[in-house]
Amino acid sequence: MKHLHEDATAVLAAWTHDEPQQRQLRDYYLDFLSQHEDAMARICAPGHLTASAMVVDESRRHVLLTLHPKVGRWLQLGGHVEPEDVSLQAAAVREAIEEGGIDPIWISATPVRLDRHAVPCKAVGMTHHLDCQYLAVVPDGSLAVISDESDDLQWFSLLELPDGLDDSVLALCASVHMR
Repeated sequence: MKHLHEDATAVLAAWTHDEPQQRQLRDYYLDFLSQHEDAMARICAPGHLTASAMVVDESRRHVLLTLHPKVGRWLQLGGHVEPEDVSLQAAAVREAIEEGGIDPIWISATPVRLDRHAVPCKAVGMTHHLDCQYLAVVPDGSLAVISDESDDLQWFSLLELPDGLDDSVLALCASVHMR
């Protein structure tokens, strides 16, 4: 997974954001990558990088969210980086297609946001996901197909989002209009 480590380092080193908190998080990710050769692998116990995609329709009026079985909350599509992924961006695309069933999909060249959160992982127990969050756009009217990784999968109007969304999902939803 050395190529993924190199890709993540290059992507994050070039990445910038208007919010100081996001820039600090980027610096944390870069420091983490420099300290952990296995930072891209789910077996990295202190944490590992993940890739996700906020899937929106072309009109930017709807967002596709999954009801995550472990967390019990509506989240963007995403997950672990796999050894066969060629980049963080490719991992986000793969996750969006696997979990949403929509192809073709256009995805941002770089992440739109970063989010670090505690999560239980099968391989290592409680750990942290250092999520690189991309924006993915699909044609209006695309039909989503639920995968076995979700309890539910639904399109939501950006004006009528489900209750209980965490701050990172709300921030991603807000970023939809900025891109």
